Amino acid sequence: MGNSKVLIITEGARTDYRLMERLLTQYNIIDQHSIFPYKTNIYSLYNTMFKDTDPADYDILSHLKSHENDPSKKELLDQRYSDILLIFDLEPHDSNFSNNKILTMAEYFVESTDMGKLFLNYPMVEAFYHMKSIPDPDYYSYTVSIDELTSGTYKSRVNVENRNRDYSKFAINKEENNIVIQQNLEKAYLINGTRKPYPNLIELLERQLSKLSAERNIYVLCTCIFYVLDYDSRLLN
Repeated sequence: MGNSKVLIITEGARTDYRLMERLLTQYNIIDQHSIFPYKTNIYSLYNTMFKDTDPADYDILSHLKSHENDPSKKELLDQRYSDILLIFDLEPHDSNFSNNKILTMAEYFVESTDMGKLFLNYPMVEAFYHMKSIPDPDYYSYTVSIDELTSGTYKSRVNVENRNRDYSKFAINKEENNIVIQQNLEKAYLINGTRKPYPNLIELLERQLSKLSAERNIYVLCTCIFYVLDYDSRLLN
């Protein structure tokens, strides 16, 4: 992406915002990016942008501006960007979740230079921190059940199973981040059953939804960190 200016839209203003900010800083590309916290989940975005309207009638920036009252944030949305990313959680336990909704959005947000590119975390951004060591040989088998998500115990589980039990001490440098990214890539390849240069994110979603339907659980996986490869795969060297 070179000298491009990129807008990253995060679901929340805390965990995912801080993760992306720290990641971009560690790879020394923070100056090329702006981060905008949407502060609501992907199903709220569906309801306001897809449910009763054609999303092709207006872009994501126009949509966000129409719902934003903060002048400084509107100013951020008024800028021109070469690429737009959307970082959201699958959250299959949400009352508004449906396969059709999430697939519709995944199939729409596929190109960062056009309508935007969606990165879904499974089940949520805390997946990034769900490793007891770096690397974690057991990470490939980690799943999360609907019951865990419904009861609200998944985040507590991550806090217990996270290395150091402290997010601020996890993946503290580029070298550790490289390992975490590679482990998530390897897991995505395993889920998809194919080893392509880059995981097909829609196929990944379809396989996760199929597992959810059959077994009421999904694989723990963080995909927002794949953006580092999108930006410049040499950053992992």
